[in-house]
Amino acid sequence: MSEAGSPAAEVVPEIPAVELPTIESPHDDAPVGPDTENADKPSGFHLRLSNFQGPFDLLLQLISQRRLDVTEVALHKVTDEFIAYTKELTASLERDPTLRADRILDQTTEFLVVAATLLDLKAARLLPSGEVTDADDLELLEARDLLFARLLQYRAFKQVAELLGELEAAALRRYPRAVSLEERFLDLLPEVTLGVDAAGFADIAAAAFRPRPVPTVGLDHLHNHAISVAEQAALVLEMLKSRGAGEWASFHDLCGDCEMPIQIVARFLALLELYRGKTIEFDQPDPLGPLAVRWIGDDAGDRAAEPVTIEEDYG
Repeated sequence: MSEAGSPAAEVVPEIPAVELPTIESPHDDAPVGPDTENADKPSGFHLRLSNFQGPFDLLLQLISQRRLDVTEVALHKVTDEFIAYTKELTASLERDPTLRADRILDQTTEFLVVAATLLDLKAARLLPSGEVTDADDLELLEARDLLFARLLQYRAFKQVAELLGELEAAALRRYPRAVSLEERFLDLLPEVTLGVDAAGFADIAAAAFRPRPVPTVGLDHLHNHAISVAEQAALVLEMLKSRGAGEWASFHDLCGDCEMPIQIVARFLALLELYRGKTIEFDQPDPLGPLAVRWIGDDAGDRAAEPVTIEEDYG
């Protein structure tokens, strides 16, 4: 509690000035105030407040550039004037059907974007500045930043739309040449020389209409062979038995007859199954070094390799 007995208000940082696009207006060079009351009123929504008179979007620019205090702007009066303005537009459309019917929608969209930004600015200015420690206040600041980003994006799209409209209006005043060249200019163009006789055209046509071979896609690089680990285990065990119990054989020698990488993988898995069944022993002195294998003569463990089938696809 403060000395006056009122609770201390939570503090949020002061909103920095936002650099908005320059808005061209006939009132840019005129003073902000009631002195411009008799100026010519251009198209669009204009405000007549005690401390500001001019285009509505100019009000936001002046506030963002700290040339006008947002706390001194009565937003409820701004809203009342805009509602009256939309009613005038509706009446004008009823009197003159040739006017653009989407003008009210465009004006309302612009007003909502600018008014929401002004309301957020005024709410933040009325709060004392300081360091933010509350998570809810941080979320409000992030929402404020998103609001400014949407405003800048809206202004950018609006300016691009105006530029495209100007380009379209300029293009509508241009017409292509619809007449041919005058007789005195026809002789200035050189005669067209093809350089190909009838036989040459026949050869070109024959090559163009000659049937082409149907393209085929090679499948040699796809490995869809099913390799049985149990069969590879039987082959490895047979090769080790042929050497005799206790005789070492390198893994390179055991895979000497393999034609595909998948066979080497299956043969290595077969060695693991045989080792789990205590049928063979490994010897590898160094990491990633040569691997030696020998049969230890346990026929009972030859059944350890269960029939497992693996399928590998390469492509």
